[in-house]
Amino acid sequence: MSTLDATRAELALIVLYLNKAEARDKICRAIQYGSKFLSNGEPGTAQNVDKSTSLARKVFRLFKFVNDLHGLLSPVPQGTPLPLVLLGKSKNALLSTFLFLDQIVWLGRTGIYKNKERAELIGRISLFCWMGSSVCTTLVELGELARLSASMKKLEKNLKNSDKYKNEEYRAKLQKSNERTLALVKAGMDIVVAVGLLQLAPKKVTPRVTGAFGFVSSLISCYQLLPSPPKSKAH
Repeated sequence: MSTLDATRAELALIVLYLNKAEARDKICRAIQYGSKFLSNGEPGTAQNVDKSTSLARKVFRLFKFVNDLHGLLSPVPQGTPLPLVLLGKSKNALLSTFLFLDQIVWLGRTGIYKNKERAELIGRISLFCWMGSSVCTTLVELGELARLSASMKKLEKNLKNSDKYKNEEYRAKLQKSNERTLALVKAGMDIVVAVGLLQLAPKKVTPRVTGAFGFVSSLISCYQLLPSPPKSKAH
């Protein structure tokens, strides 16, 4: 029975994970960029999967711009330096704009919005907004990591006569540092993906490079959305 219960618990976590629209979107994103890597911009099955998955993902993102609009209007934690506050708000504004404009792109691709040239222009503007938000995210994560590093060093000095890894506050800061480092790597990869999609450096950032970076970035997003493991009971 214990094995059955464990299997049920694991399946329940999988169901919980897949019930998230964000998780399904990121799984589709991994399929999209994996197909882009395989096709390398050449016509065929892989490119068809890339295009169809890209269009399908836009449905998951309908009205998602409201999330970042809410983040833009929400108060920031006390003690956050002004440059990081401004970068964070800029990220929210740019991402919200990207997601809003992306809906017009979806309307254009489905044929509801008839002006094809304008839809393509809006698509490029939206991608520049996404690239800008990724740059802001990179700078925010660098700033927050520097702040975390300083506070961890200060805590280490106070704990020099004891094992720092047994200190709950230090472990929490270390986990936060690891999470922010992963977010920094993802944001850096997303900048490369945006450069590839906008064809700003077509000789260096080819469809295959774009696909590879997008695929790894998508896997990181899928990992970040995993539910937290249950805490082990203290003996």
